[in-house]
Amino acid sequence: MSAAADFVSPEELKDRIEAGIPGASAAVTGDGHHFNAIITAPAFRGMSRIAQHRMVYDVFGAELGGRIHALSIQTQPGE
Repeated sequence: MSAAADFVSPEELKDRIEAGIPGASAAVTGDGHHFNAIITAPAFRGMSRIAQHRMVYDVFGAELGGRIHALSIQTQPGE
């Protein structure tokens, strides 16, 4: 696999989070392997922080720890 195939953009992660979590709004920064994401979603209401983070991790599955080396997450329930 080439290095270009391994590169992940912050925009790709943002789009995937917003597509994978109903009503989500995400801001993602990163360098192609290490990312920070701030995610607001009504779907998080009533969920523990761990459950919220698990919902985000489920969007990426096995890519975490691989293509996406590290993902720091901050979540908050939306309106």
